[in-house]
Amino acid sequence: MRVRLFSLSHVPEDEAEDIRQLLIENEIDFYETRAGGWGVSVPAIWLHDDGLQEKARTLIDEYQKQRFLQARAEHEALHAVGRHRTISDRIRETPAQVVFFSLLILFILYVSLSPFLHFLE
Repeated sequence: MRVRLFSLSHVPEDEAEDIRQLLIENEIDFYETRAGGWGVSVPAIWLHDDGLQEKARTLIDEYQKQRFLQARAEHEALHAVGRHRTISDRIRETPAQVVFFSLLILFILYVSLSPFLHFLE
């Protein structure tokens, strides 16, 4: 029976490639499905044999744990030397985008709340 092992939705390409390589190195037979042209399909890595699911899941869980620890260490190293990105850095990098989305949020709030505000008058 076929089993969905790993969803590829919102997964960075380097992580997806690492997972593929991990499965190949451990001789676990798998196949992939893509999101398709319209993005309505399920992008995922599937196993042909559900008997290998536990082994594959253990390998992926260990990989993700190591990836998390590495990312955490990199973040803490940047934070220690003061080079981590803050919200003010992001605002300085794209001020037009910040203004646009702020105005969009205010417009949506106005449209959403105006019927109730006029009702009180």
